[in-house]
Amino acid sequence: MQLPRLDAVRSRLPRRLHPAIRIAAFATTLGTVGLLALLWTLPLPGDFREPDRLALTLLDRDGRPLGYRGVDPGGTVPLSVLPAHLPDAFVAFEDRRFRSHIGIDPIGIARAAIVNLTALSWREGASTLTQQLVKNAYLTPEKTLTRKLQEAVIALWLERRLSKDEILERYLNSVYLGAGAYGVDAAARRYFGKPAGEITLAEAAMLAGLAQAPSRTAPTVSLATAQHRAALVLDAMVDTGAVTPAQADAAKAEPATLAAPSIPSAAAAWAADWAASAVRGEFGGLSGSMTVRTTIDPRLQALAADRVGRAMEAEGQEADASQAALVAMRPDGRVVAAIGGVDRAASAFNRAFQARRQPGSLFKLFVYLAALQDGLRPDDRIEDAPVTVDGWSPGNYSGRFHGEVALRDAFAHSYNAAAVRLQERIGRDRVIRMARAMGIAGPLAPNPSLALGTSEVSLAEITAAFAAIRAGRTRVVPRIVEALAADGGAELALPVEPTPAAGWPRVEMLDLLRAAVESGTGKAARLAVPTYGKTGTTQDYRDAWFVGFAGDLVVGVWVGNDDGRPMRRVTGGGLPARIWHAFMAEALDGDGEPIPVAAADEEARPPVAGPATVIDTATLRIDGRHVRLLGVDGIPGPAARAMGDYIAGRDVTCRPATDDRYRCEVDGWDLSEVVLFNGGGRTTADAPADYVRAEDKARRERRGVWAPDG
Repeated sequence: MQLPRLDAVRSRLPRRLHPAIRIAAFATTLGTVGLLALLWTLPLPGDFREPDRLALTLLDRDGRPLGYRGVDPGGTVPLSVLPAHLPDAFVAFEDRRFRSHIGIDPIGIARAAIVNLTALSWREGASTLTQQLVKNAYLTPEKTLTRKLQEAVIALWLERRLSKDEILERYLNSVYLGAGAYGVDAAARRYFGKPAGEITLAEAAMLAGLAQAPSRTAPTVSLATAQHRAALVLDAMVDTGAVTPAQADAAKAEPATLAAPSIPSAAAAWAADWAASAVRGEFGGLSGSMTVRTTIDPRLQALAADRVGRAMEAEGQEADASQAALVAMRPDGRVVAAIGGVDRAASAFNRAFQARRQPGSLFKLFVYLAALQDGLRPDDRIEDAPVTVDGWSPGNYSGRFHGEVALRDAFAHSYNAAAVRLQERIGRDRVIRMARAMGIAGPLAPNPSLALGTSEVSLAEITAAFAAIRAGRTRVVPRIVEALAADGGAELALPVEPTPAAGWPRVEMLDLLRAAVESGTGKAARLAVPTYGKTGTTQDYRDAWFVGFAGDLVVGVWVGNDDGRPMRRVTGGGLPARIWHAFMAEALDGDGEPIPVAAADEEARPPVAGPATVIDTATLRIDGRHVRLLGVDGIPGPAARAMGDYIAGRDVTCRPATDDRYRCEVDGWDLSEVVLFNGGGRTTADAPADYVRAEDKARRERRGVWAPDG
């Protein structure tokens, strides 16, 4: 047979394909390539993402819940063990056509499309239980068209591989239901204190109502909201015939209640976030369910949230400031309140310990402390005049210079030129070493502008540096976790590493911090009790700070914007100092005494009274007992003999003050204050402010231990 010639074959072909055929061919090719790409990027079944198996129940210091973090995957419960009303509740509320669709629901998709187009916004989705299982098991939570297509393809595949009951069982064991609980068994145990196989119709309806928005509707957050949604689930079950109207009415009449206590408020979430982060960071590798007792004082946490919220609502918009944070701690570093932002629902980024910002003049704490350690004193003079270092010339906030001033005044009024001169005199390396020793962990660039706080810090660490001044310690480490306990195990209190007493001049630094509040930039923070602190403001008003202490509380406040845009002339002595004052004025008792944080057995220790024998200037023997004076580090020898002559057989009355110290009086005079006023000893790290003032006066007048030959 003769083969046709090629040119003859060509002559019988159309010279150009019809445009419709070309478009169809192109579309088919494009669709094939797209499908291949989609299939190529599909995660394999081995990519099933196991949830983090560390579940944390976080408590405040009084044992009440702050929140739940991590996830509890619970047990894998067979569908046959569950009461029928539990899967029926999820099917009725989440996917009524579950038993009939092929993994995706075209009817549901069409209905959702009509609703969303009518509203011109995304109001309703159409994910089936199979698609939700796919999203939980195989895919990341990002919302993209590719992810939705992959979700649909895997759902179709699962429906071919598994039975409906197998899909439903896997879904019920993996769905997130809030409070860290994954799966119906974990949720039933967390909310109702029982396994999933024992829950009632009302409890099953509540669990099904959580699936769409578990973090917002969990009964630990809002029991009323969870009960309302449970009623909607019961109505859906009546519509599908899963229960009778009478059964639904009976369940509504006795709605599910919570076995676990409710979380006190949304503000507690900031502290819970920090504590959970601390557990994971310090104790990596933990697994299972654990209870964490924190250092958080619930009254102070609520007060901090209220004061920050009120101030930002009243002044934030006008000041063009969108965020604020507050950290309150005891002098030993125990965090009693932490607010990480204005609205946690809008942003979970915790500015109390995660954010790093320039501290501005707060950093002068380390400059002046290093200078005092170098031998300078508050009354020594420094020149506040134009200065140029490495081609850089700092100016003062007011635009004016003040000539030769005392260190006390330069610090109190935050003169920039004086601070830079002081830094250059003692050396930037000395300033950096001081900051490092007191806990500043981030990079510290040895630039001339270091003194003005151009290197970033966190609010927690700079507040802890001020706590070190209050405590008289080299360093204070912020801590928010008090104890841990595994499920069913004994509580393990975490040890606190002691830090040595500071080798720097604490009294002189207190002098400067007091002046900053009494007569300097921090006057808005001044309280009726001795108050110490420092303001900080960065260039262009991007950050504003006030950190200080009074009584037994050390508190730091930051105000600014996350994107670093300038505020409207907000300084540390303005809005932050007012927030600080509003919090502290109520945090401390009306008479100015700090909230007691004494040992639990103090009330059991009775007062001691009678004639006293002096062992040293901080230790008496009364009625055969040794009594140690509050706030005094005593000495023997001539000072002790002089103290014995002062008492001269008079009765001494001593009341318990801390776990091992007493506040003692002779004829109405506070004996500790008398000792310190006469230079008969030095203050301890936890000495009250009036004792520090007495010591300061003795030091200035060179009495006792402060005399040249003392």
